[in-house]
Amino acid sequence: MKNMNYHDQKNADNMLKLRELMGSLPPFCREFFLGIKDTTSTRTRLAYAYDLRIFFEFLHENHPLFMNKEITEYEVEWLDEVKALDITEYLDYLSYYEKDNEAISNDERGKQRKLASLRSFYKFFFNLEIIKKNPASLVSMPKLHKKEIIRLDPDEVALLLDHVENGDKMTKQQAAFHEKTKIRDLALITLLLGTGIRVSECVGLDIKDVDFKNNGILVRRKGGSEAIVYFGEEVEKALKQYMEERHSIIPESGHEDALFLSLQNKRLSVRAVEKLVKKYASAVTSLKKITPHKLRSTYGTSLYRETGDIYLVADVLGHSDVNTTKKHYAALEQDRRRMAASAVKLREDSDQ
Repeated sequence: MKNMNYHDQKNADNMLKLRELMGSLPPFCREFFLGIKDTTSTRTRLAYAYDLRIFFEFLHENHPLFMNKEITEYEVEWLDEVKALDITEYLDYLSYYEKDNEAISNDERGKQRKLASLRSFYKFFFNLEIIKKNPASLVSMPKLHKKEIIRLDPDEVALLLDHVENGDKMTKQQAAFHEKTKIRDLALITLLLGTGIRVSECVGLDIKDVDFKNNGILVRRKGGSEAIVYFGEEVEKALKQYMEERHSIIPESGHEDALFLSLQNKRLSVRAVEKLVKKYASAVTSLKKITPHKLRSTYGTSLYRETGDIYLVADVLGHSDVNTTKKHYAALEQDRRRMAASAVKLREDSDQ
């Protein structure tokens, strides 16, 4: 059997997890997941399943009708018994609750996502006229507080790359470990900073996806579409140096195609890259919590400042809607508008 690529394997894993989760949900949920199969990714459907499980667990504990039956015995008509007030109370419950002796909390973004899942769920059955009411549509989305976009300044980018390359300020043990990984780590972080690709796109890269003739990489975007992202000389140099090392490594079975390998010679995971970035960045800045996504924001900011083209930034970052990009870089848009105030002279200054 031919080895699946990273993305196909992830989809397969998600489908298996979804099937397992459906065993703990009401039977009619199966119809919902089949109905949205062609318009959503496996990752989205899995997230919906987790969110719906929390919702039904809340009803099981708090709603008189739902208390008397096991969740797997619920009937679709019962959804009409849930009122908008019940859903509002559910959102309040999400602020803080305990499960399996673990405290769980959700901020506004977490609540927004869970309400969005519920809206899709209710809308599906309402549109099919299986239920008569859609209380989820009556509940307002939690208001998000604006969060400042954290990114590295140009001098911090230089410090970070220097730290990855030289491994200064490390203990003897850290330095020995760094010696084994520094060429890979420099290539990986340079690639993230120099292209703005997502961490999932990065770990999903295969050797054949790198094209040095055109200085481009083939990435699989969210939703499954493919795109070529081009890179500059600094990324080219770091990748070529790593590629020499990579060709001398014998990967574990099933990981032969992977570009970035762990010390166990397996494809690097998203979690491993997150830890790697955190380790290096914490030595450069203690005030900013730097993640792979913050490196992506750093690239987007630099590209927008250099070009002023928000549509180009959206395209390169793989945003399907330019409004997503505008929302992220609104502060920079404001700066550019302020510059416009003094860019046009109506009359020349006269020395008198």
